[in-house]
Amino acid sequence: LGCRSILYHATGAGKPTDDLYGHGTHVAGLIGGNGGQNPAYVGVAPEVKFVNLQVLDKNGVGRDSWVIAAIDRAIALRTTYNIRVMNLSLGRPVFGTYTNDLLCQAVQRAWEAGIVVVAAAGNHGRYPATSGYATIGVPGNSPFVITVGALNSKSETTRTDDVAASYSSKGPTLIDQVVKPDLVAPGNLLISLTHATATVANTFPTIKV
Repeated sequence: LGCRSILYHATGAGKPTDDLYGHGTHVAGLIGGNGGQNPAYVGVAPEVKFVNLQVLDKNGVGRDSWVIAAIDRAIALRTTYNIRVMNLSLGRPVFGTYTNDLLCQAVQRAWEAGIVVVAAAGNHGRYPATSGYATIGVPGNSPFVITVGALNSKSETTRTDDVAASYSSKGPTLIDQVVKPDLVAPGNLLISLTHATATVANTFPTIKV
């Protein structure tokens, strides 16, 4: 716990805060990296304070129950650590209406507790059966979260050529037909943190810079 420190706790080995997969560290750096290694790469909110609740294993796999437990833990700690925003850069397929989905119910509890929940749209925009439509994952299919898709900004000098990244999942949501994503943000060719032992870094060594 603490301002930015989780970016470094997540890079070790053998501690409960380890991010053995690496995706969480990467996302945390995009959000709140302080540019300590390179001032050119500062997160969008470098003064943010992180509360780390790990839910995925070294292969990026987890259970609904793990995510739900973390959400409920964040709700319980809301006033202790002034938790105002919850980021869930994860998802799974939709199996039914969001009203009956336990994970969607959990994010709704967070919203009702006053926490803004931000969730990933997903990376299934190239799904051939639907041309990527109706591929928003859970909990991004919930109307109680801000669902974020990926943007390919192409150039740094103008926004007129910006397009949704081809892999970014598109709505409306399966079954409930909720209009999603709520917004898109740069998500293509971004530079952020990783560490040498993370699964992502070792599986895709060419992405290291």
